[in-house]
Amino acid sequence: MSGDKSFIFKLILLIIFLVISFRLFNLQIYEDKYRELSQNNTVHLESVYPSRGIVFDRNDSVIVENQPTYDFYIIPKQFKVEDTLEFLTSFSLTEEELNIKINKAKRYSIHRPSIFYREMDVSSFSSIQSKLYNFKGIFHSPKPTRSYKKPILSHMLGYVSEIGPNQLNLDTSNYYIQGDLIGTSGIEKSYEKDLRGVKGYKLKLYDVNGISVGNFNDGVEDKLVSNGRNIKISIDSQLQLYVEKLLDGKVGSVVALEPSSGEILAIASSPSYNPNLLSGRNFSKNFLSLQKDTLKPIYNRALMATYPPGSMFKLIQSLIGLEENLVSYDEQVYIRNNRIGDLAPEGMYDLSKAIIKSSNNYFYNLFRSIINQDKNSNTYVDSRIGLDEWSNFVKMFGLGSNLNFNISATNSGFVPSSNYYNTYYGVNRWKFSNIYSLSIGQGELLVTPIQMANLAAIIANRGFYYNPNIVLEIGNEKVPESDINQVNISSEHFEYVVNAMEEVVMSGSARRGFQKDLELCGKTSTVENPFGYDHSGFIGFAPKANPKIAIAAYIENSGWGGRAAASISSLVAEKFINKEIKRTWLEDYVLKGDFIDEED
Repeated sequence: MSGDKSFIFKLILLIIFLVISFRLFNLQIYEDKYRELSQNNTVHLESVYPSRGIVFDRNDSVIVENQPTYDFYIIPKQFKVEDTLEFLTSFSLTEEELNIKINKAKRYSIHRPSIFYREMDVSSFSSIQSKLYNFKGIFHSPKPTRSYKKPILSHMLGYVSEIGPNQLNLDTSNYYIQGDLIGTSGIEKSYEKDLRGVKGYKLKLYDVNGISVGNFNDGVEDKLVSNGRNIKISIDSQLQLYVEKLLDGKVGSVVALEPSSGEILAIASSPSYNPNLLSGRNFSKNFLSLQKDTLKPIYNRALMATYPPGSMFKLIQSLIGLEENLVSYDEQVYIRNNRIGDLAPEGMYDLSKAIIKSSNNYFYNLFRSIINQDKNSNTYVDSRIGLDEWSNFVKMFGLGSNLNFNISATNSGFVPSSNYYNTYYGVNRWKFSNIYSLSIGQGELLVTPIQMANLAAIIANRGFYYNPNIVLEIGNEKVPESDINQVNISSEHFEYVVNAMEEVVMSGSARRGFQKDLELCGKTSTVENPFGYDHSGFIGFAPKANPKIAIAAYIENSGWGGRAAASISSLVAEKFINKEIKRTWLEDYVLKGDFIDEED
């Protein structure tokens, strides 16, 4: 019985062997189609790159799109050209460079294709397309690269570059291969998975001369490509273009928000660069040049630069003082200029006048009241308690945090607490006299321009804010709005401060930015700078009721806040609200940029 089973098993194996042998014989000898493929052709798996998602602004205007480029591959075994000079000219190569490329390809494989020339633009490809038949063993594959119709918003958009070895090692999805492009910074990086799409591939047949002769198996085994998802951002590209125009030739930044949503209307850092420089085959050369530039055009000052807030911070001091009942609306006190340097005159002051005149000595006294409230008989302990309570108030305004803005690297600035001074001076070895510079927004306190724009939005909203955001839609899906962040200070106190800010623009230090129908409310800063001329700062919003735009501007080494920063902010508000600039004299003043020597 067991012998019969053994015989049956052997018979089955024999039949299977004969069937396979017959099929192979049939394929190799009798089926001309497959015999021809075997003898004369090579099957290549060619990636089909998806079109990266397009980026639109809030008004559906295209900011970032794609243009085709072409990668060329070489098969060393098949490589042959009749006119070497023509070939070298076509690819802008020297003979030495060609030999290096060929030897590199041979080390990889003489039979398999490897990259020979990356990202040839459309114009160059068109000029050599008719010659490609003469270049045996060379074939090409289209690959889309980024193109910027409007050379704006370079810092926030970020850039796409060839994936590096470390990024490849971290790619657990195995999506990328060497030579692929990947979002490296900004929106391009943060939304890489949405923007990149999904690669497809085609099985292509090439004859012994390296010429494509069609699809393998009629394309049945090809994989369809899936293009990336489009992204809609909150930027108003016309406003962004105008802001960058005003910043040209200056060092600084401007951030503009919509108070009612936290949406970023414009965000610019200067000096900047044309984003087209970091797209295409000259990426490495251009990136190195930008890195070496001493003015740091790649550095995003709007998110990363930190400055003392200066007199703009007096708005927060005012609100804390009012909430803590340390000052009232109509309370009048006589201020002597004997504690701290001051441009405001001595005399009787209420809080509103102190804001309008920006009295340093008034806010010196107010800050002392905030810090020393006699909550402990020990002066040092009392100062520690007061500072920590003050620090908690300040952080409610979003200072000392990145505001959950994670599109790009964002500095959190610095709000000092007792722990900082304990480390610096020692526990119970410091008091108000060691920290009084905080009273006017100087000293150890550091903020970023986006935080100050957010502060302007908080005051415009009379006590609340949405975290700043820039992406509105991905594909056809809306990005959820952030939660409301409430500042625990009475809205009445905000209204009082807003009235003072309106007067600052009408008759105070920001009067250069006054325009009757704009209803701009603001506060200037002349920020102390130990390394040169002071920085010019301004925060504000417009109009006073139902504000549509909140702005912060820092212009480095430009002197008084009422000149550069207030003028630029006022023009930005006018452009956004009225869609045109009537004050051409102010625009000319800003574009000229002579802020230091000019007399008020």
